[in-house]
Amino acid sequence: MPPLNTSRPSPVTFLLMGIPGLEHLHVWIGIPFCSMYVVAVVGNVTILAVVRAERSLHEPMFLFLCMLSVTDLVLSTSTMPRMLCLFWLGAHDITFDACLAQMFFIHSFTTMESGFFLAMAIDRYVAICDPLHHATFLTHTRITIIGIIVVVWGIAFFSPHPILLKQLPYCRTRIIAHTYCEFMAEVKLACADTRSTTRYSLSVASIIGSCDAVLIAVSYAFILRSVFRLPSREASFEALGTCGSHVCVILVFYSTAGFSIFTHRFGKNVPAHVHIFIANMYLLVPPFLNPIVYGVRTKKIGEHVLKVIRVKAA
Repeated sequence: MPPLNTSRPSPVTFLLMGIPGLEHLHVWIGIPFCSMYVVAVVGNVTILAVVRAERSLHEPMFLFLCMLSVTDLVLSTSTMPRMLCLFWLGAHDITFDACLAQMFFIHSFTTMESGFFLAMAIDRYVAICDPLHHATFLTHTRITIIGIIVVVWGIAFFSPHPILLKQLPYCRTRIIAHTYCEFMAEVKLACADTRSTTRYSLSVASIIGSCDAVLIAVSYAFILRSVFRLPSREASFEALGTCGSHVCVILVFYSTAGFSIFTHRFGKNVPAHVHIFIANMYLLVPPFLNPIVYGVRTKKIGEHVLKVIRVKAA
């Protein structure tokens, strides 16, 4: 008699474990996570409202910033509310389809975030290195096309992921050792040969991330070269301060995302709680920092926000 096939192609629910080894600290970890999420939502919504209300801000830099803000809102909202329910309410269950949807949003919008970082770096490069052609090069039509390309890029490369996971048989544990539904964490639950699936996912993430990071680095290298050639020392320091804060946010995003990607491939000895905690950072810290670095530190947006506050206080 042939052995029974106990595999299930689509389990009803998964169980999110959280951060392995730090379960007793979930309540306390949720407090800074929630605070950062609130700042991210308020900051990004403020940026969108200010740019929409002030026509003088309808420039390439601020339009790309709005695209980044929408991406941040989707990225953080697709993870943080569910994560806080896990930390504070012990809600470990998540349906299979909801898990696939969360995974798709996380990976596709992370790719979009990377793409908009690149678009903003190119915008700063043109504005500083070739200011006379900035307005003619980055027209509203071209900005729209760039935005569409970034969105399609993110969706196209990660649309196969839910389909691949849907086709896998699952006969092992339903427990996902993570705070959210990540592709690699779900693949580990399958009872089939997933090497080709794993290679595809890691290759796509590595190639997209590496290409964007290299192009951003090249853009800022040219920007720094132009900044050091400015005749005014005060203007140089101001430009360096702005570029430096932008680079810090980008480094946080790519270093944490890169750590997470390469830990799956090479970091067998990295403790699970370290890996998962850092994996949360690239979903939480950039949406928290972007409104501060790109918004509050941008003079035009800061002035408009202060003006609105004064009007309401009067």
